[in-house]
Amino acid sequence: MNAPDRLPLVQTIKEKCRVCYTCVRECPAKAIRITGGQAEVIQDRCIGCGNCYRVCTQQAKQMRNCAESVDALLKGSVHTAACLAPSFPAEFYDMDYRVLVGILREMGFSYVIEVAFGADLVSRKYRDLMNDTPEAQHIATTCPAIVSYIEKYHPALVRNLAPVPSPMIAASRAVHRMYGDDVSVVFIGPCMAKKDEALRADVRGEIAEVLTFIELRSMIEAKNIKPEDAVPSEFDAPRPGKGTLYPIGRGMLQSAGIQEDLMTNTVFATDGTKQFVHTLKEYEMIPHNIRLLELLSCNGCIMGPGMTTKLTHFSRRSYVSQYANHRYGILDEESWESRVRDFDGIDMSVSFSENDLRHPAPTKDELQTILQKKGKFNPEDELNCGACGYDTCIEHAIAIHLGLAESEMCLPYTIDTLKKTAMELKESYEELVDAKNALIQSEKLASLGRLASGIAHEINNPLTGVLTYSSLLLEELKQTPHAEDLETIIRETIRCRSIVRGLLDFSRESKHEKELANLNDIVLNTMAIFEKHVSYQKVRIVMDLDPRVPAGMLDINQMKSVVNNLVENAAHAMPDGGSLEISTRHDVDTNTVILRVSDTGVGISQENLGKIFDPFFTTKKEGKGTGLGLAVTFGIVKRHHGVIDVQSAPGAGTTFTITLPVELDPD
Repeated sequence: MNAPDRLPLVQTIKEKCRVCYTCVRECPAKAIRITGGQAEVIQDRCIGCGNCYRVCTQQAKQMRNCAESVDALLKGSVHTAACLAPSFPAEFYDMDYRVLVGILREMGFSYVIEVAFGADLVSRKYRDLMNDTPEAQHIATTCPAIVSYIEKYHPALVRNLAPVPSPMIAASRAVHRMYGDDVSVVFIGPCMAKKDEALRADVRGEIAEVLTFIELRSMIEAKNIKPEDAVPSEFDAPRPGKGTLYPIGRGMLQSAGIQEDLMTNTVFATDGTKQFVHTLKEYEMIPHNIRLLELLSCNGCIMGPGMTTKLTHFSRRSYVSQYANHRYGILDEESWESRVRDFDGIDMSVSFSENDLRHPAPTKDELQTILQKKGKFNPEDELNCGACGYDTCIEHAIAIHLGLAESEMCLPYTIDTLKKTAMELKESYEELVDAKNALIQSEKLASLGRLASGIAHEINNPLTGVLTYSSLLLEELKQTPHAEDLETIIRETIRCRSIVRGLLDFSRESKHEKELANLNDIVLNTMAIFEKHVSYQKVRIVMDLDPRVPAGMLDINQMKSVVNNLVENAAHAMPDGGSLEISTRHDVDTNTVILRVSDTGVGISQENLGKIFDPFFTTKKEGKGTGLGLAVTFGIVKRHHGVIDVQSAPGAGTTFTITLPVELDPD
C-alpha cells in the first residue's frame, strides 16, 4: 500500500498527552514512539486500527478530518453518493433509518446507498473462492487494518490474502456502474482505516472521501439539521440482503453461507487486537488446514473507533441484528437475486503487496546492555509488569533498540532513579543547610567581632589605669585593712584584662602568621604543658598521632590555642576523671589533616549543641570560663580554611573533629 499523500491518519496533541503509555500498550502494530516524554504515532507503521484514538482518556489523539473536503464536494456541481456502512443502526439506534436517510439528503447527498449491498457481492466472491480453490488457504480482506498489518509485519502471508475487495470498494464500484463514473462516492462508517484504504494505489479515485460517524455527527450539528426537520426517505438502490450482518463478528461467514465447522477447523474467525496478532503469528508458524481465516481488528465493526455511541457490545449487536432481521424479512429474494446477477460483470479484483517494516532484532549483547541500563542484570529483575506499555521487559528493550521507546518508560527503573535523585537532593540539601549555618555563624562572629574589637579597645586603656593605680596603692597600703580589698580589685581587673584579651583574639585583631609546621608537633608541645597541670591529673590521656601527617602552613600559636581550648574543655567535662583521646590522621584522597579530640565527660545536650560556638555562651560555672574559647577556636579553624564538627550527647561524651587542608603556600 502506498503511503497516503495527506495528513497523518492519527496525530498526538502534545499539550494533552500525559504519557500514560496506554496507546503503546493497545497498539497492535507498536506504531507509537515515545520520545522526549511524548507519544508520537509513526505513520508508516500505523495500520489505522484506531485503538490509540479509542483508548486515550485525555483525548490527546486526533484523526485525519475529512469534513471540510466532503462539505466542498456537497457544494460542487457533481452528484455525490453517501455509502452508509451496515453498522449505522448501532450508531443511530435512537433514529428510524428513513430519518437518517432524509438527513443525508438534506445535507446535499444525491444518493444514499447501503454498503451492505457491496458486502453481498463480496460474500458471493468468497463463496465462489471457497468452491473454486478447495486446496488454497485464504485470509479474508474485509478489514483494511488486518490487510495493512499483514503487508507490514507478516509479508510472507501477503500471498494468502484473498483477492477480494472490501465491501466499501465493492459498493463504490456498484454505485459507479449504476449511477455513472462521475459520481463522487463518500463512505460513511465506524472505521478509521478506511481513510487510508481509499488511498491505496489499486483503488485510488474510487472513493472520493471517507467520513467516520463522529465526523458525520459534527457536520449534521454544524448544518443545524434536526431529525424532525428531515423528510424521511428510503435508501436508493441497490438494496442489500444478508450483507447487513457484516459489522457483527462472523457476519461475513453467515452472509456468504460459509460454515465455521469446529470438527474440520477449515474456517476460523476471531476479532480484537490481541487475538488477531497472536492468531497471525501462529497461522504463519504452526501447520494447519484452515482454508479461510477471517480476522477483524475491532470486536466487530460495531466497535469501530469512529463511533460516538457509548452502548455496550451487546446492545450494539442487538440493534444491528434487529435491523438486519427487519430488512431481510421484507426483502424480495427473487428480485434481489436478479439485481445481484446484474453486477456479475463488475470488477471484483484487488491487489496487495509486501511492505515489510520489520526490523532486525538486536544482538544478545545489545539487548543485555539495554537491560542493564534499566537495572535488570538478572532474569529475576525482569518484572514484566507491563507499566511501560510492553508485555515483557525484553519487548521493551527491543523497542528501545529500535528507537521506539525510552528507558524512563520502565516504572521500576524510574522509581529507583527517583529514589537515587531524592537521596542526592537530600544530601545536597543537608550540605546546603550546613553551608548556610556556617555562613550564618561566620557572619554572626564577624559582626560580634567588630563590636568586640571596639569594646576591647575602649575598655583596655581604663583597665590599665585601674590596674596600675591599684598596684601602687597596694604597695603603700600592704599592712592596712584595705590591702585585701585592693588585692580583690587587682585580681578582678586582671580577670577583666583576660576577657579583653579574649575579645581581641575573637575579633581577629591578633596577627595571623603562618609557617611550615607539623600538627603532630603542635599537639605534643601543647599536651606537654597540659599534662603538668595539677588540676587535670585525674584525666587519662591517650594520643594516637599518625606519623604520615605532612607539614603544612599553620599559625603555630593559634593552633596551640585551638588544641589547648579543646583539651581544657574536655578536662572540665570530666571533673571526676575520665579518658581524653587525641588523634591525628592524614586523608590522602582529600589531602587533608584531621585532628580529633574525644572525651568521656558529661556531654552536651541537643539544645546547647547549636550554641557552643556562639561568643559568651558557656555551660561552665560562673568564674570558670568566659564563653569565648570555642568561638575563638571556630574563627582560627575558619582562617585556616578548615572545618570543625562536634558530636555529643548527654552522658556519652563529646568528640570535636577538625579537618584542615594541607596548605604548602602561605595565604
